[in-house]
Amino acid sequence: MSNFKNIFAVAALLLLATPAFADLASDKAAVEAAKAAGAVGEQADGYLGFVSGSADGAVTAAVNEINAGRANVYADTAAKTGVTRDAAGQATGAQLIGRVPGGQFFKPLGGGWTRK
Repeated sequence: MSNFKNIFAVAALLLLATPAFADLASDKAAVEAAKAAGAVGEQADGYLGFVSGSADGAVTAAVNEINAGRANVYADTAAKTGVTRDAAGQATGAQLIGRVPGGQFFKPLGGGWTRK
């Protein structure tokens, strides 16, 4: 039961931490376009991934920048809640996958890329 409370606390903190995901507008725009094109998708670990294995330099840089920001948020959340950074990322990943629009890709833990 204690683990459930920790996961719930992580999810609540991550909802509050969403503004920390405020990335540069150009990074966000590049990633959103790549998601719409099917090149990038959300992963259950809370990070962005490349559906086809790679993308152009600008998209790759944007994904790396966003993922670095997410890693910082997950580490901060983990330190505040006592869960692992991976657990914090997975809690966010579940939320992000839930918001993936139809036609875009997501990757569940231990699974392959799936079009929603």
